[in-house]
Amino acid sequence: MRRLREDGTPDKGKGFLIRQMTVADMPAVMALEKASFKNPWSTELLGRELQHDWSTILLVEEPLPEGGVELLGLAIFWIVHDEVHVLNVATAPVHRRRGVARVVMEEVLRRGVARRCSLATLEVRRGNESALNLYRSLGFRPVGVRPNYYVDEGEDAIVMVLDF
Repeated sequence: MRRLREDGTPDKGKGFLIRQMTVADMPAVMALEKASFKNPWSTELLGRELQHDWSTILLVEEPLPEGGVELLGLAIFWIVHDEVHVLNVATAPVHRRRGVARVVMEEVLRRGVARRCSLATLEVRRGNESALNLYRSLGFRPVGVRPNYYVDEGEDAIVMVLDF
């Protein structure tokens, strides 16, 4: 897991940086969404998530040799009462299989534990074996199915839960 330093700045690990999204990140986040999903989140929806106290959008970045950073992935989640609800996890297609989703999910779960949450929930496409395997490896277990949850593709969602 990536830990925040005392001053609140992200701590580097394996070259990845994790930080919260700001409005200035919107163009890069929208490009990542469009590259990652057939039906990406809209600018309006992401903007609303940035305004809610219970919602967090974490970005995973990697420093570039020439300076600056490249956006590799993200996670959007809510913490409501004692529950973490993961809404969206995305990794840029060219950076998949590098541990980006794992590192951001570990940070999401770390934040849930720090806030004394008792469980985490998420929905994942029935056909997304990579994501299902990742979530299982983090301790999530399937508890149900939401038929036709991804309406545009007609695909079911597997509901998964992790008890802290």
